[in-house]
Amino acid sequence: MASAVEELQKDLDEVKALLEKTTRKRVRDALTAEKSKIETEIKNKMQQKSQKKAELLDNEKPAAVVAPITTGYTVKISNYGWDQSDKFVKIYITLTGVHQVPTENVQVHFAERSFDLLVKNLNGKSYSMIVNNLLKPISVEGSSKKVKTDTVIILCRKKAENTQWEYLTQVEKECKEKEKPSYDTETDPSEGLMNVLKKIYEDGDDDMKRTINKAWVESREKQAKGDTEF
Repeated sequence: MASAVEELQKDLDEVKALLEKTTRKRVRDALTAEKSKIETEIKNKMQQKSQKKAELLDNEKPAAVVAPITTGYTVKISNYGWDQSDKFVKIYITLTGVHQVPTENVQVHFAERSFDLLVKNLNGKSYSMIVNNLLKPISVEGSSKKVKTDTVIILCRKKAENTQWEYLTQVEKECKEKEKPSYDTETDPSEGLMNVLKKIYEDGDDDMKRTINKAWVESREKQAKGDTEF
């Protein structure tokens, strides 16, 4: 079925053909007026068609993508593992599915004695970890992160290479040292030795206790007799 524009075009062609044949002024004027009218209608129809096409194209454009709003809460990361090489201290954090989130959602900021990790919008939650008071200074520029399957690896570049870290943080070091028994041998060496023997005696088995008791008795007997070896 022919469109309205096509029908008007056929009318226009016929009017033009008639104009070429007519010789009467009155008929020619009437045909000229009709020709102008048809041309105007064709122009209007073409404009309407172009406008509708533009509207259809606009409707077909995809809607603007709106970033999802994270409504979940933030989980503090407390479980991790760490080891070291000559150049790096490496911290391993296990987070299921972390390799599937966008790269920009895993953020780590470093300072000379600290770092903080933030993983955003992982299964509807965010995860954060802050470590302050690192045992030794690190290079901020040389430190980085890696994301592996279900794991985030934080690489802290040692400022002093080829040095060993006994602990990850200064706080951990202080806590461990408080747990160690303290023997003050500077003021009284014999008192320090007695503390050591006491500790061995308390932790030893029955044979060890009998041995220490025997040595103690023999030592006291020698002291009583004045039998001192030089």
